Amino acid sequence: MYDRPPFRVLICDDQEMMRVGLRMVVDSQPDLTVVGEAADGTEAVDAAVELRPDVVLLDVRMPRLHGVAAAERITAALPDTRILMITTFDLDEYAFAALRAGASGFLVKDAPAAEMLVAIRGVLRGDPMVSPSITRRLLDRYVTTGVSALPDTRLEGLTDREREVLGLVARGLTNTEIAARLHLGETTVKTHVGRILAKLGVRDRIGAVIFAYETGLNRPGT
Repeated sequence: MYDRPPFRVLICDDQEMMRVGLRMVVDSQPDLTVVGEAADGTEAVDAAVELRPDVVLLDVRMPRLHGVAAAERITAALPDTRILMITTFDLDEYAFAALRAGASGFLVKDAPAAEMLVAIRGVLRGDPMVSPSITRRLLDRYVTTGVSALPDTRLEGLTDREREVLGLVARGLTNTEIAARLHLGETTVKTHVGRILAKLGVRDRIGAVIFAYETGLNRPGT
């Protein structure tokens, strides 16, 4: 049925029962396979570098090395590896820091198995697994701390249309919604988004959203 080997998943959580549960869910799928586990942040980084998984399920709050710091190190060493943070609540106090560290989304620990699989496959496709409402709350929380917009020459490299598309991405709109808003084909929007990511040098839409708010292109409430 599948013409490629299963995607490789690394599970990192300090709770053994959580690791067991995640392993059961992942290994039940023909297109996914667990290649390793880690019980703390340091082990997570070492295992990721050794095993080179396609996606890392990483607990936000880990002993020895915090999940955010582990995410930063994994992203730096393995830029093509996706990171899905595991949280107790849908809005963890470290959530924004995790996104800035390179995470592509969040998985709530008590999420049903079907939602876990949607999240894992989503980040593997390069989609941000953070709902627009959570994204907005995270960005509102960050921007309203008094941090000024940061100048960035990468913004100058975007065309007017690309800035427009980026602004709508930052507001949480999907490609389909952006296409309808701008009266464009969805394929055209996908092309614009791809060019935006390449010009900004970010991994995914989450990185583009953060860029838009940090540079002042978008502001909370707009």
